[in-house]
Amino acid sequence: MQEGDIKDLLQSQDQFFKSSSKTSVTERISILKKLKSSIKAHEKDIVEAVYKDFQKPEFEVLTSELFVAYKEINLFIKKIKNWSKPKSVSSAWLNFPSSDKIYHVPWGKILVIAPWNYPFQLAITPVIGAIACGNTVVLKPSEHAPYTADILEKIISEVFEAQQAKVIQGAVETAKLLLEQKWDYVFFTGSVPVGRIVSQQIAKHMTPHTLELGGKNPCIVDASANLDVAAKRICWGKFLNAGQTCIAPDYLLINADIKAEFQEKLISTLKAFYADGTFTDYARLIHEDHYERLTGLLKGQNIIYGGDSEPETNFLEPTLVDSPDFSSTLMEEEIFGPILPVYAYSSFDELETTINTFDKPLSLYVFSERKDFIKRVNESFDFGGGVINDTIVHFVNDKLPFGGVGASGLGNYHGKASFETFTRKKSIVKRKTWLDIPIKYPPYTHVDSFKSFMNLFR
Repeated sequence: MQEGDIKDLLQSQDQFFKSSSKTSVTERISILKKLKSSIKAHEKDIVEAVYKDFQKPEFEVLTSELFVAYKEINLFIKKIKNWSKPKSVSSAWLNFPSSDKIYHVPWGKILVIAPWNYPFQLAITPVIGAIACGNTVVLKPSEHAPYTADILEKIISEVFEAQQAKVIQGAVETAKLLLEQKWDYVFFTGSVPVGRIVSQQIAKHMTPHTLELGGKNPCIVDASANLDVAAKRICWGKFLNAGQTCIAPDYLLINADIKAEFQEKLISTLKAFYADGTFTDYARLIHEDHYERLTGLLKGQNIIYGGDSEPETNFLEPTLVDSPDFSSTLMEEEIFGPILPVYAYSSFDELETTINTFDKPLSLYVFSERKDFIKRVNESFDFGGGVINDTIVHFVNDKLPFGGVGASGLGNYHGKASFETFTRKKSIVKRKTWLDIPIKYPPYTHVDSFKSFMNLFR
């Protein structure tokens, strides 16, 4: 889409918003139900599209893409009416008599830029929240998942009027053109480097925004952990979607006393997960550039398991790497693929030194049966969200706000947090007219009286 087309679209959307801002909650619920029906009707198409993009297994599409989307729609259908009601708050004494309320109102025109790793769910989930709150939305899906982008465009065009929600496809230049426009809110999911660019670009308009990014998520395995369970849950969370998950464990920190034993359990778990040798239940890397980047990161590393690759299909086997140097390219930034560095630690001080080497992570995981150890980990490190004795499962609880901190993200969403993200608070004081206390009006003859009144607050 050319710059002129984008500006024409936004102009028409501007005009539409003047009336759409008055869309009732009941009308929004009807739209959400229509969206849910369309997604259901296209379930098979969505599964096929994501598979065509990078061979993501059907089970992973159902669980990590469709299930999450359905949960978000159902929650908004059930809760949006109650969430949208004005909330009364106690009045200030100086405004007596009055009634005070907080209204949640839509921002207006929202731009959603979605990533390729969960190309359906990470695109449609913020759209659900934005539309439910009364906003208009332009969705820019990832050009690296073109089949999923096509089905997203088909669903959005079926459900919404063009001025209410629109999919704009394109690559980097299209994203740049979109970011040059003036938005009321921008919601971006993607890498840390691109997130910085997005933030800088929209700063000239002082646009409020959410950045869902990533980072080097540590996973700690204490000597007291249930090692059999830990091995399964870590391998599942890490190698789901071929490791292309922003909250996947990025590296393991294993108590030195159990490192050798736990490495063997990781290896035996991976052999059990993918016993057929064909990796039919295992996604591929999204494109050739990502394949070249990840296989390049393995050069010169001490691979203790895996490492096989196939450039024709962008396949990289789940791979364990022993203690790569922290200055290596493998540890410079988020791996975002099926490579898991494994380290030993001997003390909590060593844990702190290692984890604090990197920016604040999006997620942190700890496997332990010791309450004092778990508490110390939680209190010692700053991260977006975490799990004790599992990985990545905090993402699926819509009662938990999801987001990062520092370089791993800004803002959060999911469930009620999405409602709070896609609305802004408008404060209204309604004064009564049956009493009008004259003390605030000139001439100020009541200074001494007010000084006595202020003593209540001094």
